Amino acid sequence: MKKKILSAILCATMVIGMLAGCGSKPAAEADKSTSDDTKTESTKGIAKEDIKVGFVHVSDASDMGYTYNHDLGTKEMQEAIGLSDDQIVNKFNVPEGAECDTALRELVDAGCNIIFATSFGFEDYVKEVAAEYPDIQFCHATGYQAKDSGLDNMHNYFASIYEARYLAGIAAGMKTESNKLGYVAAFPFAEVISGYTAFYLGAKSVNPDVTMDIMYTNSWNDPTVESQVAKALIERGCDVISQHSDSTAPATTAEENGAFQVGYNNDMIEAAPKASLVSARIDWGIYVTEAVQNLIDGKEIPVDWCKGLADGAVYLSPLNTDIAAEGTQEAIDKASDALKSGELYVFAGPLKGTSPDGETIEVADGDHYPEQEEASAPSWSYIIEGCNVVE
Repeated sequence: MKKKILSAILCATMVIGMLAGCGSKPAAEADKSTSDDTKTESTKGIAKEDIKVGFVHVSDASDMGYTYNHDLGTKEMQEAIGLSDDQIVNKFNVPEGAECDTALRELVDAGCNIIFATSFGFEDYVKEVAAEYPDIQFCHATGYQAKDSGLDNMHNYFASIYEARYLAGIAAGMKTESNKLGYVAAFPFAEVISGYTAFYLGAKSVNPDVTMDIMYTNSWNDPTVESQVAKALIERGCDVISQHSDSTAPATTAEENGAFQVGYNNDMIEAAPKASLVSARIDWGIYVTEAVQNLIDGKEIPVDWCKGLADGAVYLSPLNTDIAAEGTQEAIDKASDALKSGELYVFAGPLKGTSPDGETIEVADGDHYPEQEEASAPSWSYIIEGCNVVE
């Protein structure tokens, strides 16, 4: 097994630009880290009435999760800039395959000046089509290839959702009675592993005895499988479950089986009022509005964009005080203030982990892993003690 010490990682980060983003820094520092990837030259703008904005989504807003939340960002942008409905073109329920290529080209043919592709598996298709249409801007969420693509019109964006997941983990850690959490995870990718590790570390910060079982669905959005996995975790003794999956199925399954749940992308209290504690969310409208407005103003769009808790780009839905443990909101508020000020880092040492391919990492006491401090895509992909991946 290969082993990396944090100092080596930091050196590698500086030399080859390894993935990280704008995590737990104060807002001023976060702005500095993203500005390095922003070109300063101005180009000719596009009149607002001539703008057409395209979106490619892996599901649709009925998932009440990821695509629903991203579509809220579209609507936020539309209202802020003042675009008409016919200036927005959505391609919903596009698989992460050749169908994405088709959808992107259809948006080009529809006259879109800027196109947002919102799922991880779309990136290779975005890169290929962007190379063919240099006058159209392509923005891809959750990816990492824009910086080294050599394309002036390809951009990556994400938010440091791990900060909100850490806070949500506090609610779970204070609520559990079995000291066993469960996590419905989509894929064994860094984006997912980073999120559930942060969630677990938040829970452990208030409950040192807690452990967590993780099961993968191998899909971003499959309510049937999500429900099956949630039920399996509950049957293993997990009394609070969370998720990196798109639907409300884990929430409703938790309620049906007498467990509690922490959501993602949407306030799930309405779907499961007796189970849903809180949800970690991203305000996609901040980025989408900035990117479209920059195009109108003739300003360059950042190559790699990431903001977090201090900027309001990630946040928690209102806590379900009817079922949350006493003192939960106070504990969340205290940790939130520490994250915003830079006093607290989520991936702080001492911390050890092993990736799915056997690579190990050790973060020394007093140091922290620089998650999302140099690029928008998450890069923490290590399983730590207390997190158990089960079949």
